[in-house]
Amino acid sequence: MKQTHIHTILIANRGEISSRVARTCRQMGIKSVAVFSDADRDAPFVQDADMAVHIGPSTVSKSYLDQQKIVGAAKAVGANAIHPGYGFLSENADFAELCEQNNIIWIGPNPKAINAMGSKSEAKRIMQSNGVPTVPGYQGDDQSNDLLKEEAMSIGFPVLLKATTGGGGKGMRIVHQESELVGAIESAKRESKHAFGSEELIIEKYINSGRHIEFQIFGDKHGNVIHLFERECSIQRRYQKVMEESPSPVMTLNLQNKMSEAAINAAKALNYDNAGTVEFIFDDKSGDFYFLEINTRLQVEHPVTEEITGLDLVQMQIESAQGFPLSISQENLSVKGYSIELRLYAENPENNFLPETGIIHLFSVPKINGFRLESTVKSGSEISIYYDPMIAKLIVTGNNRLQALSKMKYVLENLVCLGVTTNQRFLLELMKHQDIINGEYNTHFIQNEFGQHISFDTSVEFLHECMICASLYQWNLRQQKRTLLTHLPSGWRNSPYQDQFDKYSYKEDEYLVNYKSTNNDFHFTISENEYIINDLVIEGNSVQFTSNGIRKKFSIATDKDSVYIHHPQASSIRIELQARLPLQDSEDEKGSYIAPMPSQVISVLVKKGDQVTSGTALIVLSSMKMENTITAHEDGIVQDVYVTSDQSIPSGTELINIKSVE
Repeated sequence: MKQTHIHTILIANRGEISSRVARTCRQMGIKSVAVFSDADRDAPFVQDADMAVHIGPSTVSKSYLDQQKIVGAAKAVGANAIHPGYGFLSENADFAELCEQNNIIWIGPNPKAINAMGSKSEAKRIMQSNGVPTVPGYQGDDQSNDLLKEEAMSIGFPVLLKATTGGGGKGMRIVHQESELVGAIESAKRESKHAFGSEELIIEKYINSGRHIEFQIFGDKHGNVIHLFERECSIQRRYQKVMEESPSPVMTLNLQNKMSEAAINAAKALNYDNAGTVEFIFDDKSGDFYFLEINTRLQVEHPVTEEITGLDLVQMQIESAQGFPLSISQENLSVKGYSIELRLYAENPENNFLPETGIIHLFSVPKINGFRLESTVKSGSEISIYYDPMIAKLIVTGNNRLQALSKMKYVLENLVCLGVTTNQRFLLELMKHQDIINGEYNTHFIQNEFGQHISFDTSVEFLHECMICASLYQWNLRQQKRTLLTHLPSGWRNSPYQDQFDKYSYKEDEYLVNYKSTNNDFHFTISENEYIINDLVIEGNSVQFTSNGIRKKFSIATDKDSVYIHHPQASSIRIELQARLPLQDSEDEKGSYIAPMPSQVISVLVKKGDQVTSGTALIVLSSMKMENTITAHEDGIVQDVYVTSDQSIPSGTELINIKSVE
């Protein structure tokens, strides 16, 4: 086969994967081109590429999903190849064909393979005809609610509804009983239509105790196909992966041989010619495994495979797209070490993992051997409502699994991400959980072990020390600004008995912090607890002091009255500096429904004057690609509706008001 030289690659994506691809381009001597929307104009990934092209507004449909704009950008800068990354257009066969029609090399599998796997129902039929085990279920052209209900009833509960296109848990619902079925079908269709442009669903028997195990496959244009071993991806929430590791803790040589053979057969059935992932559900009760889908792209979690094999999957993608045969055979592949990846998200585990937005005021990571960071976030970066809330991928590699777990725990303790709520504390709790350490878990682990209402304990001593840290930081800022009476000690009063003080709030409680300085010491009193602080050192965002004979180091960032503090032993918290004079509290209006997060209004399902009952769907919101339906929590009459469809709203926006009826 004739080989084609790639000299310039346009990366049709954003964020960390854009930077990741650009890094390999530099190593290969290939020019990289980033594309960016309005919201990403100042994002680090834009600077990581050799060139960058603005492609439109922040909304993905008008920028990162606009195929003509992206192809036009490639032609404008002379790029002769496009790498789609993951998500967005990476599994869009029409886009792959559009690239080829414009003489632009598509760095991915051939459009026929993408098209075949773009529909989960078609993928299932192909796998069944090629001897790959599949989950019992229904896939068909008749998508009427009545037939889908009938098929679900014949399969038996619980069943899983899945959008036939896309992934990431969008358009996916678990249904446990008949009364939930129609509502779940309608909701899954609506979410699938919004996310992927198609309402088509498949129905499968839901496996209660399963593990999500996937095999990295790779093919070239010469008919060669290999697998690069497995990744365990069972730790998920809302069908989004949280933790990936390789090898899988439950993998045996016999099981690996069977699953890898099925993965290779699946790839050969498609004449697969680039990077892909064959996903399986492994029933840990029966020992059986079933085909789920093939992701016809590079996976988010590809770094763990790179770490244990020593390969660069992006380089292999580019070489395959150029027509080169695979440079390594299956016999020469082996696993070295153990790798784990965690996804750091801007989300609140204590609020059902709802996504968060805001400015990251301080971001830093520890430097240790075997730690790899994939991120384009830095201090000052903004997490917006327009895109996925993933901040970074944290990858560690050790000689064995226990060493890798230990390294990840250290990374999570010492990573500083202040200014937006993240899942960092939750990830740290995962790494400490004995079942995780033992490798004994399934896809329901987070739900079963942590439930719907996660709450983290904060010790009184740590909370007090955070307030001490905040007061000392503010004191130091005032000291630096002092220009008058500098010979007087800090906090000098006419009355020697009057202390300096600050007021803070944490969650629902308020705290009065009294303190005074004498020579090089500070005496603090908080809730009748006394602390003597000395050896104070403040440098930038670092505050160090000795409390009760123990030296402690904190990282701190502030935004108006919000104070964000991190300490390795207890992760990060936010406290609020209160006005010294009390302000009158305002009560939320009874019957008012508030947006729980920054969102886009997808649809308003009721109007003024409508009578609703408890549980009635009122408004559908979307934030960071996740749908959230606001429902009535009591019977009543709609008094006012304050938002409209397609409106973008900040967190805390009043949506609707309902007057209760007795």
